[in-house]
Order: sequence, then structure tokens, then C-alpha cells
Amino acid sequence: MNLSILDQSPISSNQAAKDALHESMELAKLGESLGYTRYWITEHHDLTGLASSAPEVMLAYIGANTNTIRIGSGAVLLPHYKPFKIAEVYNTLATLFPDRVDVGLGRAPGGSAEATNALSDNFLQNVYKMPSLLKEFLHFLNGDFPSDHEFSKISASPVPAVSPVPWLLGTGKKSALLAAENGLAYTFGQFMSEEDGVAIVQEYLDAFKPRKKGQKPEVIVTVSVICAETTEKANELATSTLVWALQRAKGEGKSGVPSIEEAREYLLDDLEKETLENMKKKLIIGSPTEVKAALIELQTSYKADEMMLNTITYSTEDRCNSYRLIAAELL
Repeated sequence: MNLSILDQSPISSNQAAKDALHESMELAKLGESLGYTRYWITEHHDLTGLASSAPEVMLAYIGANTNTIRIGSGAVLLPHYKPFKIAEVYNTLATLFPDRVDVGLGRAPGGSAEATNALSDNFLQNVYKMPSLLKEFLHFLNGDFPSDHEFSKISASPVPAVSPVPWLLGTGKKSALLAAENGLAYTFGQFMSEEDGVAIVQEYLDAFKPRKKGQKPEVIVTVSVICAETTEKANELATSTLVWALQRAKGEGKSGVPSIEEAREYLLDDLEKETLENMKKKLIIGSPTEVKAALIELQTSYKADEMMLNTITYSTEDRCNSYRLIAAELL
């Protein structure tokens, strides 16, 4: 099975942002040594406890400290930016790290309404323009604007020998069909979606139109996973992740991912306990054999080419160990 890493650079309650960013680099190095296919980092803005606001900066840092693992964004939030600038940035990365760079694109705001307004004057309008922005970006990436187009005489330099590979990320039917229409590889965020992901991915596969001769659809499914030596240990580690998610939903959790002890001490009413149990159903939690079985089942049902794993724990060692245990079973 092809496995990859999606990293949000989570900050634990005993850390500074600098620590989290350094650990992201170390995680990419670990993933490379274990045989993971790619390492992607997310883009979030003014979200307490996540240090990943500038993936393009981190990818330069991570690319310089790794050698073979593919690196990319998960995702560049296209409505915030001009396609030309994104193409320049990722062409630069692809020039520095040949045949290793992916550029995942998404339409989400990545933060609060206030952060969105601070980033972009026309975010909502650009969301509606996403199909045309995406096409413009692909033209810049491929250098193939029609000769009569206003941008036909400029290039997103430096132009690398091997272009970044574009992916479209999403959690619903609209993104799947947009990816299919443009002949793009598609990443479905199962860990963020409440919709029927299997049906959505099937629509992508059925509707796919190749951009180039011989091109086939590609699917990555992203899941939240916590693996430990025993089921009991994995569930214990998940306590931190789940309570922190609940805290953030309430506007709390500003200290970052709580320790297991801090999470246990957090008082929950009956409704919050029920919410926590529902959230738990979206995660894969268990021993190596249990996680292996769950990932194989998901990959089969989605017809996915690759599974991308997002793991958040309080302890960096527990997070790395989760990736190690899964690699030992599946890579």
C-alpha cells in the first residue's frame, strides 16, 4: 500500500510554535526513512495550536533536509491568491527539488472570517471563480496559454525541468467533479467530511477527463489515525486529540494539544461526551493489526491509489511511533 503523511504542525501545550515547526521537518525525515510516498503540510490561518500558516516556507526547509520523499501543500487555498504567484512559488520549489514537488489546491478559507478578510479582499467572489482560477493556474504551470491570451507572453519562472504535480483537494462532490473535468489527481479529505466519500470518489472516477494522452485518474484518501502497540494505549493517546478538537470547536484550547492528564481533567457534560464519541468514529484508532485492517478496508472501498495519514498526539514520540508502527505493517 502507498502511504503518505499530512501534517498540520500541531503545537502541544508544552511547546512553542518553533518546536512544532522543527518537529514537522523531523517528521518528514522520518517518513522518508520509513518509505512513505509523500509529505504534505496544510495551510491554516490564525488557528490556535496549528503552526502551518505558510506551507511554501516550510516546504523549502523540509525539502532542504530530505532527499527523496515527495513534498507538497495540502492545500494552497487558491481563492486567497493570484494563480501566477502560486505557480512561481511552486516552480521555484520544483527547481530546487527536482521531480519531488506536489501542489495541492483547495478552496477553503483556512481560518476565521477575520483572518480571511485580512488575507483577501474578495475571497467569496474568488470561491465562485474557482474553476477559472484553477484553469489559469494550470496554464501558468504548463506554459500553454493560447497565443492571443493576455498572459501568453509571460512565464511563471523559474521554469523547472519537471513541473510540480497538481492535485485538487476537497471534501464534497463539487471538488471531485472539478478535478475530473480538469484531468487532475484528487485527494478526498475523509477525516473532514460528513458526506458519502465512496460515492463522491466514484463520481470523480466516472467523470475523469485526461488532460494528457494516457493519463489516468489518481485518488488519495486522507484519514486521521492514531496507532499504538495496544488498542488501550491508542485510545488513551486519542483522548488528547479528541478533547482538543472539542475545545477548539468551543473557542478554547488555546494552549495547544493537551496532555493525556489535562484531557482527562477536562470536565465534559453529557452532550459533550456524546459529541466526543461521534468525533471518535471519524478516527482510526487501534493496534497495528487493527489499523492495518481498517486502512485496507478503506482503500478497497474507495478504490484509492494511496492513503494519506494525519496523526495528532500530545507527544511527538507517540506521533512518530504511530507512523513507525503503521509502516512496519504496510510498507
